[in-house]
Amino acid sequence: MTRGPAVPGGTLVLDSEGLAKAVLRDRAVTGWLALARADDLRVITSAAALVEVVHPRINRPALEWTLSRIVVEPISEAVARQAAALLADAGLHGHKYAIDAMLGATALAAPGPVTVLTSDPEDITMLCGGRVTVIKV
Repeated sequence: MTRGPAVPGGTLVLDSEGLAKAVLRDRAVTGWLALARADDLRVITSAAALVEVVHPRINRPALEWTLSRIVVEPISEAVARQAAALLADAGLHGHKYAIDAMLGATALAAPGPVTVLTSDPEDITMLCGGRVTVIKV
C-alpha cells in the first residue's frame, strides 16, 4: 500500500513537555516532528509553554535550535479571553489550569486539523473537547 500525497495544512502543537522532549531529541517526539515536516504541517507552541520549559539546567543551544524550527505563538488578549472561556466552560480554575488553557486556546486558533502533543491529555481534552486530537507524550 502506498501513502497518498500529503495534504498541506493542519497544525501540530507542542505543550511544554512536548517542547522539552523535542529539545532532548526524544524519539517519539522527533518522529512526530518529522511526520509534521513531511505532511507540511505547522508546528507551534504557546509562549506560555516557554515558562514551564526554561530552567537553569536546560540545554540552551538545543532549546534555541528547537525554537528556531517551530512557531512560538504569542499570548494576545484574544487568546487570553479564549483561554478564560475554555476554563469557564470546563468548570476549571485558572490558578491550576492557566497554562493548559492558554495552550488550548492557541491550539483552537490554529489552522486545522490540529493535533496536540501533551503530557496532560485529560486536561487538554477537558478544555478543548473533541475539537483537537490529543496525543500523550
